[in-house]
Amino acid sequence: MSGRIVHFEIPADDVARARSFYADAFGWTMMPMPEMEYTMVQTGPGTEQGMPAEPGFINGGMMHRQEPLTHPIVTVDVEDIDAALRKVEELGGKTLLGRQPVGDMGFAAYFTDTEGNTVGLWQLARPSS
Repeated sequence: MSGRIVHFEIPADDVARARSFYADAFGWTMMPMPEMEYTMVQTGPGTEQGMPAEPGFINGGMMHRQEPLTHPIVTVDVEDIDAALRKVEELGGKTLLGRQPVGDMGFAAYFTDTEGNTVGLWQLARPSS
């Protein structure tokens, strides 16, 4: 079902320092992905695929802070990123970064809402039929 918050991202000026901080403060597991300049963050027990193994929590990511992604971001699952961005713009929001592939996992995009908050969108890749 779309519309659920499924991910968070924390921008950091010093990613190594931020990884250490969150791991020590909350026991989160960090999985650096240097090829993507990204760190996957696991906030609780996970499956072999890295998905939450229990209800009630989400995992996230961490990346180097750079415009326009400068503050923590929640990410919403959608069926169709392009349609979601059109709806956002119809309602007064603005696209920051349009649809972009994330490996073979899916697609991401970012927008600002009517209050100036940055929000992420996630569309899961679907196997070809």
